[in-house]
Amino acid sequence: MGTLSRWLSRFSYKHPNFSIPGLMKYIVMGNVAVYLLSLLSNGTFIQLVTFVPARIFQGELWRLVTFVFVPMVFSPLYFLLSLMLYYYLGTQLENVWGSARFTLYYTTGVVLNILAGLLMWLSPSLRGYEVVNMHYVNMSLFFAFATLYPDAQFLLFYIIPFKAKWLAWIDGALFAFDIFSHIGAGQYLLALVPVVALLNYFLFFWDDLMEAGKIAAKHRSTAAHRTIDLNTARRQMEKQGYLHKCAVCGITDTDHPTMEFRYCSKCNGYYCYCAEHINSHVHVQ
Repeated sequence: MGTLSRWLSRFSYKHPNFSIPGLMKYIVMGNVAVYLLSLLSNGTFIQLVTFVPARIFQGELWRLVTFVFVPMVFSPLYFLLSLMLYYYLGTQLENVWGSARFTLYYTTGVVLNILAGLLMWLSPSLRGYEVVNMHYVNMSLFFAFATLYPDAQFLLFYIIPFKAKWLAWIDGALFAFDIFSHIGAGQYLLALVPVVALLNYFLFFWDDLMEAGKIAAKHRSTAAHRTIDLNTARRQMEKQGYLHKCAVCGITDTDHPTMEFRYCSKCNGYYCYCAEHINSHVHVQ
């Protein structure tokens, strides 16, 4: 997966013209158009644009594109809030990545959805129904945004502050719930819909996640090593009759029991200093 992730990055870099600048603006406009036309037609219009494998194999090829604009909620408030959120996430990702990479990310999600939907045609029970939509791909924008901006804050209900990484964990829990619900009900093909959205995310962020994992492991290893060194140093000091000894003047907590001692985080190693030298010593590198 790492090789494919790097190839996608190089492709978007070498083909900047493969892009739709302001893509999320058009996605939002399409959703609004389908929403309004569905209301005006009492729901008839939306039946013409959803992804139904049987209809597609009968020649209604426009459904391969129009399903991208089908809203998942029809409550006016939730519809408006969801569009505002997805527009914000999409435009932020496009600003960071550039139009080419973001267009490729969203297009890959569409293609994977189409492949999953056509695969579901193999199940007779699913042939006459809408089987895929862009709900999970849009939700996966949370993962992408949280990976780039983990500490960015959202105001839930415009009141409660939430960091992006917390919302991403909630998003992940919803994905897991839907996947295992379908599997538990024996609907294995329907479980593909959220899975392909996750696959799309991992295709683009695999290298970033692996690098973050290596950095985290290195930090844990360094912290463990430092703890062992500090404990060893303390045991050695206790054998010599003191716990703390200033590396500059040599006084100890035994000689000066009221003196405060600190360890310097900027020195290369665990060097102890008294209160008089903790801020005035030369750092050991």
